[in-house]
Amino acid sequence: MAGLNHADREFAEALSRLVYCNPFSPDRVEHERAALGDAFEPMPRRWSLTEAELAGDRPNVVRLRERVEALVDRLRGRALPDPDRRLYEDLALYLLYDRYRLKLTRVCETGASTRVVKCWDAFAAEFAQLDLRGHEPAHVFACFFQIRRAFSNIFYYLVGRSRPAGGLREAVWESIFTHDFQRYYRHLYRRMGDMATLVLGGTGTGKELVARAIGRSRYIPFDVKTRRFTEDFAGSFLPVNLSALSPTLIESELFGHQRGAFTGAAADRAGWLETCPPLGTVFLDEVGELDPTIQVKLLRVLQARTFQRLGGVKPLRFEGKIIAATNRDLEAGIRDGGFREDFYYRLCSDVIRTPTLREQLDDTPGDLDRMVRFILNRLMDEVEDAAAADVRERVLRAVGAGYAWPGNFRELEQCVRNILIRGTYTPRRPRADGLTEALRRADCTADELLNRYCAAIYGQTGSYVQAARRLGLDRRTVKARIDESERE
Repeated sequence: MAGLNHADREFAEALSRLVYCNPFSPDRVEHERAALGDAFEPMPRRWSLTEAELAGDRPNVVRLRERVEALVDRLRGRALPDPDRRLYEDLALYLLYDRYRLKLTRVCETGASTRVVKCWDAFAAEFAQLDLRGHEPAHVFACFFQIRRAFSNIFYYLVGRSRPAGGLREAVWESIFTHDFQRYYRHLYRRMGDMATLVLGGTGTGKELVARAIGRSRYIPFDVKTRRFTEDFAGSFLPVNLSALSPTLIESELFGHQRGAFTGAAADRAGWLETCPPLGTVFLDEVGELDPTIQVKLLRVLQARTFQRLGGVKPLRFEGKIIAATNRDLEAGIRDGGFREDFYYRLCSDVIRTPTLREQLDDTPGDLDRMVRFILNRLMDEVEDAAAADVRERVLRAVGAGYAWPGNFRELEQCVRNILIRGTYTPRRPRADGLTEALRRADCTADELLNRYCAAIYGQTGSYVQAARRLGLDRRTVKARIDESERE
């Protein structure tokens, strides 16, 4: 039983590591380098939207494909010792994914996942020819489809070349597939809905984009008999903005109600937890605003996966996934008694923190150009280089290079819109004179004085990060203090 020679084994081992790694991790580049050796073409360590035109047929991908095809053709049908057999199967899976990547991308883009998937027959035939006896074809097909959805949802919507932006993409991929893809592929792919995800970050930092990427990228089985995926991923993400609803309406929206449960409940109504499909996701935006009584009910959903409609007695089962997000300091909420500690510990099995726009620009100032163009591409039919440069210069003239962007990416979007319409933008700046006025009049509490002091330091530095350093406080605490000073 002849195995792989030394050179082929080294290549196959590097390729195997590439197959199972997080594509948004810098490790991916190192695995490509190890596989290709001197043939490797240098590329950025953080994969971002700016390389979109290269994502399909980068020179490294072409070279990998050619070598994998040649090696798979040589090894197919040969009796191999177990370690080499596993390496052969990883090579064959890489090749199969590469051949059906674009077809599955079109299924994602057309929203045709619940219609007959026409490429399945060809995929199944090629799967059989590759002799992948250690794998089940429908499961592999479902995983390939999931990978394409996840990659698209992360790559095209979470933009930026900075280390914070790259780290966010890497973290979102792990939320979908865990840090160990092989374990996910074998054992965890059906169980990820049992694990809640908590997204923390400031207003406008893309928390809903993160939640949407995770929720729309869940594993969906493929039914060989019907040649269809069993659920439609497009309608599987159900967002609920909790801060916009009263406690009674929140309960009704989430749990549903029976007729007569409260004034105005004229008929039975199913809530989001009931209508969510088994492979769907309910996104609880601004979970930090939840009344403690509703926290208790959601705690039961997370613990026992059961709930009841408002005014009902029949136990109902929730099969989907919960993603929650907040810009609040939950630790402070727990200390103050407004946020239940047991509820927090049910939410925190998977925590993602979204970086601020200022953090991204501090790391990579050139990202402002790319983000302005990204926004313009969504607002205009065609974006000329001169137009993009003009908008960028007007942005910088309006706010200055060190502007803190307290509204984060959402504020940048509105800034670009203002400039397209008016030619300029006037940023909202926290008051810097509140401290002097408070000391002169001596009419505020110590807590209010601290709020105004934080606002004053922020007004001098223009950055939450720099203000936090000067004050010796956490950046999120500084922002919360400044927000509070604005309301005083």
